[in-house]
Amino acid sequence: MDVLLGLLIIAIGSFGQSSSYVPIKKIKSWEWENFWLVQGIFAWLVFPLLGALLAVPEGGSLFSLLSSGGALMSIIYGVLWGVGGLTFGLSMRYLGVALGQSISLGTCSAFGTLFPALMAGTDLFHGEGLVLLLGVCITLAGIAVIGYSGSLRSRSMSEEEKKAAVKDFALTKGLLVALLAGVMSACFALGLDAGSPIKEAALSANVNPLYAGLPVILLVTFGGFLTNAAYCFWQNIKNGTTKDYFKVSPSLFINNVLFCMLAGVLWYSQFFGLEMGKSFFTDNAVLMAFAWSILMSLNVVFSNLWGIILREWAGADRKTLVALGIGLLILIFSIFFPSLV
Repeated sequence: MDVLLGLLIIAIGSFGQSSSYVPIKKIKSWEWENFWLVQGIFAWLVFPLLGALLAVPEGGSLFSLLSSGGALMSIIYGVLWGVGGLTFGLSMRYLGVALGQSISLGTCSAFGTLFPALMAGTDLFHGEGLVLLLGVCITLAGIAVIGYSGSLRSRSMSEEEKKAAVKDFALTKGLLVALLAGVMSACFALGLDAGSPIKEAALSANVNPLYAGLPVILLVTFGGFLTNAAYCFWQNIKNGTTKDYFKVSPSLFINNVLFCMLAGVLWYSQFFGLEMGKSFFTDNAVLMAFAWSILMSLNVVFSNLWGIILREWAGADRKTLVALGIGLLILIFSIFFPSLV
């Protein structure tokens, strides 16, 4: 029952993340660099800080907790993850919500699960390590099938249909950006691993296990914010969009900020849910190690459901939709695989 509850919590957070790009469609008169920076302030600074405050021990402080060890490496990995987060947004621009998230998150799932295990000295060809490796392979198989369905869709649609579904659709460019996003985004998992002394310190101070890992998330997202903010400011200067933040009417400015805030809290919910869900896996080492892959698989499933709702698969033939369905079923199976063996 604990495992199912943990999976449910992670799934709720995943649904939030997969929904976070929907509010962005409601933002008007701002270029990509404008809304990306503003939603990032909420997603990577405001809400992670509020979450981290839940883990402050009674009579302690957040600063002393973050001084427990590993903070600098968590931030550095966050800076690297920021590159992935930046290109992740671009993958959505070129491939759409469904295919862009599928390729990015699939790559992120594999590297983000296996890198920490390898760095911990896990033998991936025996025992629990083999189960972990097989689970990742099943996840990648599902992603590959979904990627194949995306290529089928691309071949079967006219240029006009592609542009109608995704305004800036570009398959080759989008795939390259999505793969880069996936590899670099895996650094988030490494950042969480590097900050484990902070989580342990919180647990030792009798912090509720549901919240103990949230301060580490703040460090990683802070590093990612530095990368994204630098790029967005550079784009503001390059494209002359610095004044666009306040160029809109007051009502439109409030509209844009509120939708950025909504996007930010939805995005952050995935990691809030991940840390809470993992607290129910403490008796299962494989599930603890596989939790990252579970989150990424769920993100892909929900993002493709949003892609269907937003009609990004409109015009696709039956073969394409069957391939998409098979890929999603494989991903769903991969989520439960570690608990079945």
